[in-house]
Amino acid sequence: MNQRTYLRAYMAGITVPTIILLGIAISFSIFRYVYNVPVPVERVIVFPMAVVPNVWGLWNMLFVALHARMGVSIGLHGAVLPLFLAPLGLVLSRVLDFPIPHGVWALVPIGIFVGMAVYYLAWKYLVGSLNGVLGIA
Repeated sequence: MNQRTYLRAYMAGITVPTIILLGIAISFSIFRYVYNVPVPVERVIVFPMAVVPNVWGLWNMLFVALHARMGVSIGLHGAVLPLFLAPLGLVLSRVLDFPIPHGVWALVPIGIFVGMAVYYLAWKYLVGSLNGVLGIA
């Protein structure tokens, strides 16, 4: 099963965030349209729904390429990803003039480490197991 290794890596990478973002979109829709919670997330929802799964897929392709050469740990590789996604999300929020509450900025140092820990676990156990099922790493 050595054919199309990078395509299988891409598909394994996009699976986890796609499922999680589907749950978030359903929850957002329920809160927004059933309970009338006034959260203007419609302007920035495109970033996580379109960009994040694709970046995860490309990041998994990079992992497969690096793992073959350097033996990189999938958990550590995944833990680095928030360091790229967070600045992209910040730039998008500025461009779309989406207000970020001042209290959130106080939590950024903690959020970075929590995000890296969550990504480490997601990549080690979820994406890693999908890679194992597909026989790519």
